[in-house]
Amino acid sequence: MAHLLEVNNLVTRFYTEEGTVHAVNGISYNLDEGESVAIVGESGCGKSVGVLSVLRLIPSPPGRIAGGEVFYAGRDLLQVSEEEMRSVRGREIAMIFQDPMTSLNPVLTIERQMRDGLEYHLGMNKEQARERSAEMLALVGIANPLDRLSDYPHQFSGGQRQRIMIAMALACNPSILIADEPTTALDVTIQAQITELVTQLKEKMGMAVIWITHDLGVVAGLVEKVIVMYAGFIVEMANVRDIYKDTSHPYTLGLLQSLPKVNARDRQ
Repeated sequence: MAHLLEVNNLVTRFYTEEGTVHAVNGISYNLDEGESVAIVGESGCGKSVGVLSVLRLIPSPPGRIAGGEVFYAGRDLLQVSEEEMRSVRGREIAMIFQDPMTSLNPVLTIERQMRDGLEYHLGMNKEQARERSAEMLALVGIANPLDRLSDYPHQFSGGQRQRIMIAMALACNPSILIADEPTTALDVTIQAQITELVTQLKEKMGMAVIWITHDLGVVAGLVEKVIVMYAGFIVEMANVRDIYKDTSHPYTLGLLQSLPKVNARDRQ
């Protein structure tokens, strides 16, 4: 059976005055329908650049996708037109980011920002888009969704803004959700709520999820497969249970050893 997403030997470079940055160095992996995968590594390892390359969102210049293939639904996304790619982004493959305040437009209402994607991808009229937007806000736990559609991003808390970003990402019912460190800017309690929300929505909507994180500790109960990146390379890829119990790669061992230890006194 064909994979939902197949990344083959993906290479991304950034050409700067100081020299060439080899951000992604020939990475390959697959994602199946309904599967959850985590891409883990320290800041600067290439994990975010890798998924941005899949969506062809690398700023050029200075960046360039220098090689590889990204197959989705039988098409190499690196070869399709920009118009075709726009129809994939948001509709087939959606993404949520670390800081919703830099992703949400501060001068547009939530309704306007959600409506644009629904009109473009699904051909909805204004009233249909409003109904769908309110439905999605309710789904992610925003109270009084019809009333809140007329509010602006600054009128919501950090956790609420991230919920809105999730609602926007899922409004067109994508096949794949990429979650790029979506809880980094939130406190620990809200982090757990957002993580649980995405997990519940994954099951409800039947989508596949790619989690991007620097913290190996958060992925244990979220994913089936873990991809570990270092310096632009995939250094290990395995079932999540094997990563925790049987890993032999020194970098992965270092990530595991950096996790907080819980001893008997702590549990008391």
